[in-house]
Amino acid sequence: MKKREEALDALRGLAILLMVLSSSISFGVLPAWMYHAQVPPPYHVFKPELPGITWVDLVFPFFLFTMGAAIPLALQKKLGEQSVFKTAGQLVQRYLLLVVFALFTFHARAWVMSENPDWKVQLLSIGCFLVLFLMYTRFSGIKNNLVSLTVKITGFILAALFLWSYPFKNGFSLNSSDIIIIVLANMAFFGTLIWWFTRNQPLLRIGILPLLMAMLLTAKDTASWNSILFNWSPAPWIYKLYYLKYLFIVLPGTFAGEWLLNRTAEKVPDPIAGDKSKLLIASLLCWLLLVCNVLCLYMRWLVSNLWITAVLAALLLQVLKTLKQGADQTLYRKFANAGSYLLILGLFFEAFEGGIKKDVSTFSYYFVSTGLAFLVLLSFTILEKLGYFSTVIKYLGDNGKNPMVAYTAGNLFLIPILKLTGAETYLDSAPHLPAGGFLRGLIFTAVISVITLYCTRAKLFWKT
Repeated sequence: MKKREEALDALRGLAILLMVLSSSISFGVLPAWMYHAQVPPPYHVFKPELPGITWVDLVFPFFLFTMGAAIPLALQKKLGEQSVFKTAGQLVQRYLLLVVFALFTFHARAWVMSENPDWKVQLLSIGCFLVLFLMYTRFSGIKNNLVSLTVKITGFILAALFLWSYPFKNGFSLNSSDIIIIVLANMAFFGTLIWWFTRNQPLLRIGILPLLMAMLLTAKDTASWNSILFNWSPAPWIYKLYYLKYLFIVLPGTFAGEWLLNRTAEKVPDPIAGDKSKLLIASLLCWLLLVCNVLCLYMRWLVSNLWITAVLAALLLQVLKTLKQGADQTLYRKFANAGSYLLILGLFFEAFEGGIKKDVSTFSYYFVSTGLAFLVLLSFTILEKLGYFSTVIKYLGDNGKNPMVAYTAGNLFLIPILKLTGAETYLDSAPHLPAGGFLRGLIFTAVISVITLYCTRAKLFWKT
């Protein structure tokens, strides 16, 4: 059985758990850097003119990056074993399954079903969470393909009956869905399609991004064909060209996946003793670059940040350059080179579009967040290789192997349970205190993590 890339799973797990944490801490009571930079406390009103990023703003791009990295890891072997038509069918199937997931999980939330959800609505929301297991789990214990297909079809029939017949407070609408999942569906489809056709032409893959940049920058000219193409959609509820801006994160991620794939094809010796300290220093420099950029970009210390980033990146590259052969340094240097370049490129773009922002997202944001994702993946890859923090990496990795469960369990399972049992009162007992507001998020995230770990270890994986 092919060995999974634990470092990549760990990065995905870190992203999904931080996503849960950022959405479950109490609003209004914590410092502004604990929320999205453009939605500051105490009222969390969207301020698109406010530049800067926080750690919360890195969660989504880190997840997108891992999606891109997983594409070659998942498809490279399949492309050599199955027909083009089967691969294309699987690609379309994944896209549609994610769209259904976005529609169903959005409408299955109790507060979407009813203005004042009672215990019946809460139980129905939990029931929808269980139906998702029928729809998306690949039950390894079921050997009969007909039985397995029947279970899956039953799940989708129950989901369709729910969406068709339930009297939602605002009615059912295709335009009402989980926008994050819709974006991920588009990234999974177009990111995979582009990688598929450029897997042997990496320069062409890079060359697509300036064309996309041109479309995004010229779309405001309503008299141009660019604007017409940008605004055209055969089905606006599932596709907008605007979503493709995140390919600036996903496509660089595919290079990370290819480099990991090439590494696994070779037997690389363990690092020698003299290189271990250098690798730990490199790992530390990655985290220093992350902390420095989040802090300085948030505080708007732009010139200082550029100099500090340049010095730290140069130190990182120099440390990796001195590694001996056999220490996997080729992979590490590729990650470091790509991460450092994209990070500095993003800082050069910082003055454009009013400063770095997640919403409305800027080119600086795409490049900075992708560069930092490369560096965090580098750190996890080094630590995995050295065997340090193995418990933490395994814990994050086990969460990262089942992201759909982690993403959904809060809204459809834990919140209804808290409402039904009255435990929500205790969880919200001290939201007016910063420590209590953060503790609320930690407890909520810990429970979601336990649910996800149980499903992972029981091999209840949700797959599209």
